[in-house]
Amino acid sequence: MHDSPFVDSNLWLYAFVLRPGEEAKHARALALVETTTRYVISTQVISEVAANLLKKAGMEEKSLLAVIEGLYRRCQVVQTDLECHRTASRLRSEHSFSFWDSLIVAAALEANCRRLYSEDMQHGQVVDHRLTIMNPLLAETI
Repeated sequence: MHDSPFVDSNLWLYAFVLRPGEEAKHARALALVETTTRYVISTQVISEVAANLLKKAGMEEKSLLAVIEGLYRRCQVVQTDLECHRTASRLRSEHSFSFWDSLIVAAALEANCRRLYSEDMQHGQVVDHRLTIMNPLLAETI
């Protein structure tokens, strides 16, 4: 296991896009991703971030490609492969995760992360006795 946390797509989106009413979330997410920590993400995270930046934020293609290239440079990127899908299937059965969340958790487990930063899942939940889900947007986790 290593200390590099896995970061879910929602946190990257809060950091990249400032929306009215989400100023505090934006600031916390930005502070998180601007550290020198080498985070772990999956190809799914990159795809979700890219799709949302195009569709919801109206980002231009040239800027989007720069964001994608930056994520690949900055983060350890793990592939969403068959083993990841098998693990995700088990997690859905055991924990009732959604399809997409189960893939995120599975990728974090396969990358041997001890922490998964996400706003979407249960803060403090421990999966497989080794991965703790944390919501860094909560005041007490910063």
